[in-house]
This record gives sequence, C-alpha cells and structure tokens, in this order.
Amino acid sequence: MRSEIVVPLTIRDLTEADLPECGWSGSRLHLEHVARQLARVPLGEAEYLAACASRSGLPVGKGLIDYRANPEAGTIGQLAVHPALQSCGIGSALVLAAEERIRARGLRHAELGVEVDNPRAQALYERLGYAAYGKAPESWDEEAPDGSIRRYETTCVLMRKPLTT
Repeated sequence: MRSEIVVPLTIRDLTEADLPECGWSGSRLHLEHVARQLARVPLGEAEYLAACASRSGLPVGKGLIDYRANPEAGTIGQLAVHPALQSCGIGSALVLAAEERIRARGLRHAELGVEVDNPRAQALYERLGYAAYGKAPESWDEEAPDGSIRRYETTCVLMRKPLTT
C-alpha cells in the first residue's frame, strides 16, 4: 500500500535565528559561512531563502542568491534540502522562488554551478530550463568529522537560464 502525505511549504527569507535549525545542511563551518552571507543581505548584495514546513515554520531547504558574482545575473548557490525530504519538489520550489527574486531585480538570467559528480542535481536544473555553458574549478574549506579543516576542491558545471518577464 502506498500513501501520499502533502505538507504545505512556505518560501521566506532565511534569518540568523534559523541557523540552529539548519544543522542538516552542513557543518559548523558551513553555517558560519551562511551567517556571513546573511550579513550581505541588508547591503543588497544577496538574498537567502528558506523553504519551511508551513505548520512548524522550520527550514527544510535553503538557497542563496548572490548579486555580486555576475552583475548581469543572479547566481544561485548553497542549495540544500533536508536529506529526509529530498526528491519531494523542495529544491525545485527554492530555485523557482529564487528566479522570481532575480526577475524582480530586473535581471534577465539566473546562473548556478553544480559539481560534475552530482548528475542528479544537474538533471534537476536541466528540467528547470538551465543549460550548461562551461566548467570552472571551485574550492572551499570544510570541516571533517574529527573537527579538522580541509580544503575541498572540485569542478563545477556552470549553468544559465534566461528569465522572461
């Protein structure tokens, strides 16, 4: 027997008060980076979205829109959905909400990068209308389970989608 449960979802601005509830999205080091991105929001350089279960208000997904990376596009990044809720449409809802925010700024394109070894995410972005236009190296510091910090290096497929008004 298969049953379906529908949980209403709200997309809103992520706040610093949400960070303790976002441990599912990454390590302490990652959440410190998210906090630094949130500090850019009042400057108009970025927006950070939270997908929340409507009844609890708790974030179950998040995503950044960076307006400094490319002045002609909004760059979507740091997308994450709670592992227990992946493949339920939350990532798609976040991307579509981010596109609306980018469009409201008068920008004509949304961009993002996806690691080459993440074909599932790349397929999602392609279904949402993104097309690959190149590759670029990417790196960041990450926290290992033992608390040590290491440099993570990867290659990302760069993707872009034109946004219509």
